[in-house]
Amino acid sequence: MGVVAKGAQCNVDGCSNEGARSLNTAKIEQAGLRLKSAGKKAVLCKEHYKEWKKETKDDRELERSRYDRF
Repeated sequence: MGVVAKGAQCNVDGCSNEGARSLNTAKIEQAGLRLKSAGKKAVLCKEHYKEWKKETKDDRELERSRYDRF
């Protein structure tokens, strides 16, 4: 049972929504979101996860293309 299933809240500064996804903290900070926690993993609500996906779309496509070539 993960932290999201236990009812964790979003770790973005100023947000108190229910968490939907947990991601690596470094990846979230690279996208420009400010977090209030400093652990290995951070929890994002649905709105901030959508924002993170938009910000990292190009990077994730490049990462996937590396593995699709072979």
